[in-house]
Amino acid sequence: MPDPLKTKLKQLIVTTLKLEDVKAEDLSDDEPLIGSGLNLDSIDALELVVTLEKEYGIKIKSSEESRVALGSISHLAEFIRSRADPARLPG
Repeated sequence: MPDPLKTKLKQLIVTTLKLEDVKAEDLSDDEPLIGSGLNLDSIDALELVVTLEKEYGIKIKSSEESRVALGSISHLAEFIRSRADPARLPG
């Protein structure tokens, strides 16, 4: 059974970054988001961080924390679960 948070994060990434040639279900849980993988740049990362902070009520305090959190969908889900109010999480 798919993880509802990871599914939601994939949809958020595709929607927020307007990835027209990418389907949410095609994103790998463990593929890097920055650099290789989706090849997101710093502007994409910032846009995604702002959306995640609004959506889940979390704070990503530094570029280092952002790099760790945005390591992959799996890293991001783990980061959000450890900081978000459980009532804001899907599923």
